[in-house]
Amino acid sequence: MTENFEPKIVVFCCNWSVYPIVNEKRDFPSNIKFIKVVCGGMITPAFILKAFELGADGVLLATCQVEDCHYITGARRAVDVYDNTEKLINILGFEPARVKLGWFSAHEPKIFEAALNEFIEVIKKLGPSPIRIGRKAKAEKEASL
Repeated sequence: MTENFEPKIVVFCCNWSVYPIVNEKRDFPSNIKFIKVVCGGMITPAFILKAFELGADGVLLATCQVEDCHYITGARRAVDVYDNTEKLINILGFEPARVKLGWFSAHEPKIFEAALNEFIEVIKKLGPSPIRIGRKAKAEKEASL
């Protein structure tokens, strides 16, 4: 890990909870990519793994509070997705801390921002994702041929 490592973070945002926060505050760092979804329960492990494949160092699933879910079971389903993804991440050799699930309210932006900043710090300590490190090593090897 380098001193100036800025992790690439993908945040899947529930339309009803986190996305309004993101939409109002437009000065998030450029290394954070927000993807709006109608409901956090729509995310699948494949979406999360694709984010890593495309260069993410960490993925945050930001969904509604369970009791506030507009689709009744979406926030609960996000828990199942998180659990299944965590199993896949372990199999692939990733640190489980690279994926986080959080429940947020649109009326509490400071809580979301604090959780996001905490997640960024965790990912900074972990360093680049294994996929990114592997790609860099492969590119260096090919350049030396």
